[in-house]
Amino acid sequence: MSTGGGSQLGRFLAEHRLAGYEALCERAASDPEWFWRAVMEFHHLHFFWPFEQLVDTAQGPQWARWCVGGTTNLAWNCLDRTIEAGRGEHPAIEWTGESGEERTLSYRELASLVRRAAAGLRRMGYRDGDVIGLFMPMVPETIAAYLAIVSIGAIALPMFSGFGPHAVAERLGDAGARGVVTADFTLRRGRKIAMLDVIEEAAASVPTLEHIFVAARDAADAPPAKHGRRHAWSDLVAGDAEAAPAELPAEATAMIVYTSGTTGKPKGTVHSHCGFMTKVALDFGLILDLQPDDRLLWMSDMGWLTGPILAVAVPLMGATLVLAEGVPDHPEPGRLWKLVQDRRITFLGVAPTMIRAFMQQPPETVAQYDLSSLRVTAATGEPWTPEAWTWFRREVGRDRVPLLNYSGGTEIGGGIVAGTVLHEDAEPCSFAGPIPGMGAIVVDEAGNRVGPGQVGELALSVPSIGLTRGFWKDPQRYLESYWSKIPGLWVHGDFASIDERGRWYIHGRSDDTIKIAGKRTGPAEIEAALLATGKIAEAAAVGVPDALKGSAVVCVCVPARQAMPGPELAEELSMAVVGALGSSFRPRSVLFVADVPKTRTMKIMRRLVRSVLMREPTGDLSGLVNPEALEALRRAAA
Repeated sequence: MSTGGGSQLGRFLAEHRLAGYEALCERAASDPEWFWRAVMEFHHLHFFWPFEQLVDTAQGPQWARWCVGGTTNLAWNCLDRTIEAGRGEHPAIEWTGESGEERTLSYRELASLVRRAAAGLRRMGYRDGDVIGLFMPMVPETIAAYLAIVSIGAIALPMFSGFGPHAVAERLGDAGARGVVTADFTLRRGRKIAMLDVIEEAAASVPTLEHIFVAARDAADAPPAKHGRRHAWSDLVAGDAEAAPAELPAEATAMIVYTSGTTGKPKGTVHSHCGFMTKVALDFGLILDLQPDDRLLWMSDMGWLTGPILAVAVPLMGATLVLAEGVPDHPEPGRLWKLVQDRRITFLGVAPTMIRAFMQQPPETVAQYDLSSLRVTAATGEPWTPEAWTWFRREVGRDRVPLLNYSGGTEIGGGIVAGTVLHEDAEPCSFAGPIPGMGAIVVDEAGNRVGPGQVGELALSVPSIGLTRGFWKDPQRYLESYWSKIPGLWVHGDFASIDERGRWYIHGRSDDTIKIAGKRTGPAEIEAALLATGKIAEAAAVGVPDALKGSAVVCVCVPARQAMPGPELAEELSMAVVGALGSSFRPRSVLFVADVPKTRTMKIMRRLVRSVLMREPTGDLSGLVNPEALEALRRAAA
């Protein structure tokens, strides 16, 4: 393990005279009061009035209250604090449109835009606790609107920019939103996506919605006001009036982020000013080593927690956020790598699913670009496969750039486990360990810790400052979802293991477990065997009922470039699974499709695959980025 003297984490360890990462985790576990205060002090997080008590668990760990008695403001810490530190003229945001447009905002310019938007919202009557939706592509106005909303004490409700009217209406309605900020349109693969039309249709069924603020892509062609509630973003921020960030209770709600499953309505996770701010400062500013001189590119969306994390992490560190409209492989296959080259990106974030798609392109797609600016790469989403991990390290990182694996969830406010720049000997697909302060453990069904190499449930043994403060207006569902399976523990829903050297691995969702003839495995092991053949670009393995074995495996596969789908390939894939896991796991069938259903976070929805194969209702599909994949799967399974 490297000493990492030039890293944020290395400086933190030296400042507190800690021997290494394990020593940090141990001290954080034994003295959380010291740890969380040390993180806040290291990043100079500002409280207008200091808190009297770090954490109050009088109502149980499920309802921990943090920074009791203190006041702060997330937006003040992102902008005013950063400008006071001398970063006012540093570029805060650099944006590139799909058709080549470019815009740049310094921190001083971004702060002025945020303060003018905050003043505009105040003029429109918005106050503490009002919910304002964000249905936006990743453009500078999106970051400004998010920070303006939390600045005045209102509550930001970010939504996936690809949602349809029903999904948008469901979230706005559940949250009781009074307003929403949207764009007239955005571009995706050369197509105009009319976002305002979606909002107008959704608004008809949201009685609480009073105002729609429209950021026009072309200010000269702004859509006209309509029904008295449509307003131009340009009018909202017009004039010289600026509103300073409000002094708010540290636990004031800053944001609601909805997650969706295959059944039931979406769950609104609740995040506070002090909680989200401190967790992001820990994860990105300490563990993942985001530094002030970094130029970060992570093609994401505000509807995925990574979007709000970036909107907070980059300005907290005073770094530069590079935003890109559209997708990573259009208008040219290597667009992502061209952005890295042209924008001199130092910190690149990716999803393993995205990388597996890039692996199917001709080798020269990535090889032709200069990626020497990269200092750190990071990844979250689906578990890696060894082949994809190795390809990315070799072809993108050129065997010199660390790849920091990062996994957590919307409900966590960030990560549970991660890699660090101190751990240069990371094994493919591994995590260096738990993020300190999380109380992460791996347990069996009774809550006992499992031994090295054994797979168990990923759980948290203590409350963390970034955890959701419950589900919006649904406390019982929150308790049932995370605190009821094993008393006293937060059970996250992922399978995990820890090897003999202390490296952690995530094996996928525990509710995707496949149990055959008494043997239990996660889909990741089966899918790894399929992908290792080199004949498959993507795979989803699920269990379906079987009268003899209890369950049988069905593999849904996307053929790799130049692979020929058919009986011969199906047999080769079946034998690969048998060779890796034994004859009990021989697939009942192997189906070939052009794509597998994925969420907007690029996670494969195996539960939806299973529902289609079993001809069951698929439930909520609002989180899918490619709903057309379900119909194609139905045809393949017919």
